[in-house]
Amino acid sequence: MAITIANVVLPQMRGALSATPDQVAWVVTFNLVATAVVTPISGWLSNRFGRRRVMLIGCFGFTTASVLCGLADSLEVLVLYRVIQGAFGAPLVPISQAIILDTFPREQHGLATALWGVGVVTGPIIGPTLGGFIAEEYSWRWVFFMIVPFGAMTYGAIWAFITKRPNRPKGPSMDWLGFIALAAALAAFQFMFDRGERNDWFESSETIVECTVAFLALYIFLVHITTAENPFIRPRLFLNRNYSIGLAISFMFGMLSFVPLVLMPSMLQDLRGYPDSTIGMLLAIRGAGNMASFLLVIRMAQWNVQATLTFGFLCQALSGYAISQFDTNVTYFGVAWTGALQGLGIGMTWVPLTLLMFSTVKPEFLDDASAIFHMLRNFASSLFISICVAVVIHSTYINGLELGLALNEYSKLLNFPWVTGVLDLSTVQGLSAASAEVKRQAAMIGFINAFRLFAIVAIIPIPLIWLARMPKQ
Repeated sequence: MAITIANVVLPQMRGALSATPDQVAWVVTFNLVATAVVTPISGWLSNRFGRRRVMLIGCFGFTTASVLCGLADSLEVLVLYRVIQGAFGAPLVPISQAIILDTFPREQHGLATALWGVGVVTGPIIGPTLGGFIAEEYSWRWVFFMIVPFGAMTYGAIWAFITKRPNRPKGPSMDWLGFIALAAALAAFQFMFDRGERNDWFESSETIVECTVAFLALYIFLVHITTAENPFIRPRLFLNRNYSIGLAISFMFGMLSFVPLVLMPSMLQDLRGYPDSTIGMLLAIRGAGNMASFLLVIRMAQWNVQATLTFGFLCQALSGYAISQFDTNVTYFGVAWTGALQGLGIGMTWVPLTLLMFSTVKPEFLDDASAIFHMLRNFASSLFISICVAVVIHSTYINGLELGLALNEYSKLLNFPWVTGVLDLSTVQGLSAASAEVKRQAAMIGFINAFRLFAIVAIIPIPLIWLARMPKQ
């Protein structure tokens, strides 16, 4: 909910904080990358300090950081508090999933994961709707303050229902070198893609340095985990065929999860003029499609996990393709049904992907396996958001130039009856209207290109799905 509720008000934040489209996206991407960086040590934290204690501290820190986000007076401060929020919230999801998988027998993992997933998808339904109305009536700050009562209730539920594990082993000491190398690699990659378009990519020394640091840190990390005695990510996990294939699929799944939630609010407000409340309701329909999928996914996954996964990715590919056919006159219905289809695809992917990945993982590896899964998924989300925002900005600039050059006083486009008198290039008003329309159409092409890329990415994991080998029930 914390992610989706912030996405609705990105256009309002952009104006209030005097930020550009790529800068305001940092509010989402840096939160996700902070989550991705801290997530891998969730297993170690859980073994070292106990699941209950880690979840209580994480929930308290997350809620406190949400209040600080609402009080932020600049973009830089807001991004800093979002990083803190993501870091404290990082262990909550993988540890809660590990508790679910640990509590229920393997034959009930599908049902248990689906019920757990209901909580995961309830946030994307409640968040955008409430966030849109609150932002419209008050301001974007209140969408962060709204998280506080939910955080308080969650803290109370953890205190009441999560029990301490008896005879809990302390586990090995923390592998700080491996953790720092991985954190440096993820952060450097994120900075490179976040700032690449603004810096003209490898024409900038900053981008070259970030790329060098990213690959060097990744190399150190890979060498370290294969040679260290007790690395914080155990390479034996990757010998599990299904788990390794599932990680590759989950990377693609993560790339698809949040891009529409970041791009659609800007597209709908900038190009269609929709208010925050309407945008929130349209985004909530995606969550409703997500919820509906859980009514189908259990039976389908029992029939064939791989077929269900394939169907889920095809739904997302179709949704991305349909959005890439939008124009500046897109209707409410067009946005609604494509969002619902994408939500359906996300839900149809989540449960079978979990079953495929964890069906052959031993119980003692569940904490680590869940942490790596969520780390990769969150990093893929932040990375692909940055890539898609760069595609939108670059496409808007290039197409704006081309459309502007094509529009002149001799253009045949100006001879249409509905254009004559509106785009009269011989008047100041006509030039202004023509310039605004060129920018509008160029921006629409930018969003179209981003969603074409989205559709292509949704197709890529389908062949990988059929390389997995599901155990006999």
